[in-house]
Amino acid sequence: MKRLLIHLCAMAVAVLLVGWLCMVWLGVWTHHGEVTVVPEVKALSFDEAARTLAGADLHAHLLDSVYDAKLPAGAVINQNPRPGAKVKPGRTVYVTINAFTPRMVTIPSLADNSARQARTTLTGLGITRITERRVPSDYHDLVLSVIYKGKRLSPGARVPVDATIELEVGQGTTETPDDGNDEPAEGEELDLI
Repeated sequence: MKRLLIHLCAMAVAVLLVGWLCMVWLGVWTHHGEVTVVPEVKALSFDEAARTLAGADLHAHLLDSVYDAKLPAGAVINQNPRPGAKVKPGRTVYVTINAFTPRMVTIPSLADNSARQARTTLTGLGITRITERRVPSDYHDLVLSVIYKGKRLSPGARVPVDATIELEVGQGTTETPDDGNDEPAEGEELDLI
């Protein structure tokens, strides 16, 4: 019985010792109590941002790119965690940069659509610079073709989202439509069968 008690006490001490060692190791592994402040890297190039973050013992990771013509190409426009946040050393900071070129969009078939519908479709794609040129046609406000940089586009063509798109729109005929009145004009004879 005495021997069993000694073994139980030894096992309890071993469990406590292993638990204590795990807690110490976990504190070291997770850098418990250590913090670093995230520096501001907005408006820096990705390489400059990565060097700045490395100086604070942080890692930069390019998360995404968006295009804004008003900002310099390649500049950081967003970061997560935010500047001034207290984080553990070695953490990754995710950055979004301004793309070097605008996003490309695929032009759908716009011929035989109304000018209003074509404008709505192009605006939905993100294209905001849309002009119209009226051309002779039998149909009023019907899109005949889509032009970019002087060339007609076929459906499926890819253009930058900041492109200026010109729509060739029919101006319609100037003839008055038949009003459906079959009465003879004054002085005209009516054929009777």
